[in-house]
Amino acid sequence: MNGLNRNSNGAGSWILENLVTIIFVAFTLFGFMVSSGVSMAFFFSELSSRVFRNSFLVLSLIIPVLAGLGLNFGIVIGAMSGQVAIALARYFEMGGLSGLLFCFAVAMVVAAICGYFTGKLYNKTRGQEMIASLIVGFFANGIYQFLFLFVVGMVIAVPATHPMIKPDGIGIRMTVDLVPVKQGGLKYALDNIYQIPFVHALLIVAIGLLVLLAVRYWLNIRKGREYLNNRSSLIVNGALCLAIAGVAVHAMVTKSELMMVRKVPVVTGLLIIGLCVFTVLIMKTKLGQDFRSVGQSQHTAEVSGINVDRTRIIATVISTVLAAWGQIIYLQNMGTLNTYNAHTQIGMFSVAALLVGGASTSKASITHALFGTILFNAMFIMSPEIGQSLFGQAILGEYFRTFMVYGVIGVALGLHVWKANKKSRITVE
Repeated sequence: MNGLNRNSNGAGSWILENLVTIIFVAFTLFGFMVSSGVSMAFFFSELSSRVFRNSFLVLSLIIPVLAGLGLNFGIVIGAMSGQVAIALARYFEMGGLSGLLFCFAVAMVVAAICGYFTGKLYNKTRGQEMIASLIVGFFANGIYQFLFLFVVGMVIAVPATHPMIKPDGIGIRMTVDLVPVKQGGLKYALDNIYQIPFVHALLIVAIGLLVLLAVRYWLNIRKGREYLNNRSSLIVNGALCLAIAGVAVHAMVTKSELMMVRKVPVVTGLLIIGLCVFTVLIMKTKLGQDFRSVGQSQHTAEVSGINVDRTRIIATVISTVLAAWGQIIYLQNMGTLNTYNAHTQIGMFSVAALLVGGASTSKASITHALFGTILFNAMFIMSPEIGQSLFGQAILGEYFRTFMVYGVIGVALGLHVWKANKKSRITVE
C-alpha cells in the first residue's frame, strides 16, 4: 500500500512539475483536431521559420538560470543593444555579410557594457533578481526611446532625407525597412547564405542525433561510466530519431506535402547548434563549475573561494551579449525593425518558451530551451486557427496567446514558491 502511495505521489509530482508542458502539448493537438484548414506544409513552414528565428534568444537564458540568477527578463537590454547595432548599420547603409558582422561586433560591445552594469545591479538586489531584471528593462527602454526619439536629430545631426529618419529630421521612424541583401541591406543576410529543403534538414538532424546517442553511449562504456547509460532512454530516443528519419525519407520518395515546406537556413541553424555546444563546453570549464556552485549555494561557493559577485556578473554579460546576437538573427529574418516595440516582449516570450519546455527558475537545459521554443511557437500558430474554428473570430486566438504567455510565467513562479515552501516544511520536520 505504501508503495502504491509513493507511485501515486511520484506520478502526481511529475504531472505537477510538467503541467505547463502538458497543457501546451494538449493545446496543439486540440488545435489540429478542430482546425481543418491548417495543412502540414503551412504548419511546418511557420514553425520552422519561428524556431530558427527565436531559438538563439531562448538559449541565452540558460546560463543565468544555472548561475542562480533566475529567469533573466533583462535580456530585453541585450535586444535593445542588437537594435542599436542594426540602426547604425542601416544608417550607414551597410548590408550583406559585412553589415551583419558589423552588427554582431557593435552589439557585443554595447551589450557587454550594459550586461556589466546589469550584473552589478543584480548583486545589489540579491534574491530579487527577476523583479530587478523587469524593472531595469523598463528603465533601459526609457533611455533607448529617449536616444532614438530625441537625441537622434536634436543632439546628433542627421539628414531628414534619410529613409530611416522622420520627415522633420528628429528621431527614427516607427518602422525601418532593412532592405533585402540583393539591394545592399540586412534582410535575410544570414538566412540566405545557404538553404536546404526542410525534409533534408530533418533527415540530417535525425542521423546526427542517432550518431550523438551512439557516441555518448560508447564513451561512457569506454570510460567505465556505464551507470550513466540509461538503456530505456537510449532505446526511446533512438526509436524517435529513426521515426523522424523514416518520415523524411518517405516524404522525399512520395513527394508529399512536406516537400512544400519552405527551406531551412543552414547557417542560422549552425549558429544555434554552435550556441548549444558553447553552453555545454563552458559548463565543463572552471567558470561553468563556478556558475553551478553559485547557483546551488552562494554561501558555500563563497566559502570555497569563488568570487560570487564576479561570477554572477560574467553570467549576466554572457546572457546579454547572446541576447543581442539573438535579436539580430531575429530581425534579419523579420526584414523590418519595429524601432520602439520590437524588443518589448522579447523577455516575456523567451522566458515563457523556456518554461514551456519544462525549465524552472532554478533548472534549465538546452533540451528545455529547444523543446519549449517548438511548443510555444506551435501554440502561437494554432491559436488564431482555434479561435476561428470554435468562435468564428481569429482575434480571440490572439487574446489567448497573451493569456497563455503570462499564465505560463505565473504558473511557473507559483510552482517555484510551492516547492520552496514544501522544502522548508520538510527541513523543519
